[in-house]
Amino acid sequence: MKLIIQIPCYNEEETLEGTLAALPTRIPGVDVVETLIIDDGSEDGTADAARRGGATYLLRFPVHLGLARAFSAGLDTALKLGADVIVNTDADNQYPGAAIPALIAPILRGDVEMVIGDRAPHQLAHFGPVKRALQWVGSWVVRQLSGTSVPDAASGFRAFSRRAALKLNVFTRFTYTLETIIQAGKKHIAIGHVPVPTNPDTRPSRLFQSVAMYLRRSGSTLVRIYWGLGAIAILAGLGIGFRFVVSYLGGGSAGHVQSLILAAVLLIIGFQTMLIGLVADLIGGNRSLLEDTLFRVRELELRLGEGPDVVRLAAPEPGRAEGRRSPA
Repeated sequence: MKLIIQIPCYNEEETLEGTLAALPTRIPGVDVVETLIIDDGSEDGTADAARRGGATYLLRFPVHLGLARAFSAGLDTALKLGADVIVNTDADNQYPGAAIPALIAPILRGDVEMVIGDRAPHQLAHFGPVKRALQWVGSWVVRQLSGTSVPDAASGFRAFSRRAALKLNVFTRFTYTLETIIQAGKKHIAIGHVPVPTNPDTRPSRLFQSVAMYLRRSGSTLVRIYWGLGAIAILAGLGIGFRFVVSYLGGGSAGHVQSLILAAVLLIIGFQTMLIGLVADLIGGNRSLLEDTLFRVRELELRLGEGPDVVRLAAPEPGRAEGRRSPA
């Protein structure tokens, strides 16, 4: 059983060594614990901090691609390195490394394939009232869209089984947290959550500079076109049109031409919305087929043993199993 702890980083020279030092090196039920640093085009000494901190692997991007891309590349690399379980955590040491055994325990038991660390954001002292309310609303929306019961959808502290990581594909460029939960629900990946503590903040968030920015970017991940919107517009148009017909039959249609125009506009909008929804459903079905194909291709690549372009920073311990899953 091999665990790889991946840490996406962007200019984390000051905190990375402390984060690595807090990670467990031995966990019951796990034979090998390794660390993977994804340097997302950092402009400071993040790579040197990874070496000093004793990271096992380093994956470097020449330019800054964003958190979602770094997370996705980390999953792919960890799979190619033979990980059976993958843990994602932050480089600023927000999540205690001591909580990792509890985070992966449901996966080791075979209860679930994906686990989210629940920070209980409504109880966090450094979260203001507005941020707490937005966290609750956002998590509620994600639960409705995904059909899951995750209480803290924005938590980046999460664990994945090998199979779950193979099935997830991140398409957004901003953050992976919401999309991966929605995908897990739609793809019937068993998902659970465990309570986890948090460390005090060491710096302001680099992911977004304001709540408004976070809402704007995350909203694009959550917003979907539903047929119900088109149906509402059509019903409203029919209602207003019926009012015009009644007035016309009663001989008082002269003052209600505006109602006729509004009814026609609403009917057109309603039908267009439903057509767009139909096209979206077709695209979604095609995307599912492409994702299944991608899943099989990635699995084939792993079986063929193609390795990622990473640099090993630490040698495996003597007597420890190293490496890659052998072809089955």
